[in-house]
Amino acid sequence: MADPGRKPTITDAEILRVVRLLPDPVVTANEISDEIDMTPQGVNSRLDDLVEDGYLRQKNVGSRAVVYWLTESGKEKAATEAA
Repeated sequence: MADPGRKPTITDAEILRVVRLLPDPVVTANEISDEIDMTPQGVNSRLDDLVEDGYLRQKNVGSRAVVYWLTESGKEKAATEAA
């Protein structure tokens, strides 16, 4: 179980940039996890938060598959907080 007080080492903006830079218009947690140093489970948790915050949208595309894409707010955050 992760420490709820632990500070994330990968920022929300970094995750949003990965979503923006991947070639497909929608992405999965596994695709993001392949690009950054996080487990798919950790990515899923962060993606849920980003959906709740309005930076991503999500859609179930199968019994267990979920895809994500950037909202306008997410595109702006990914662009303005670029390193």
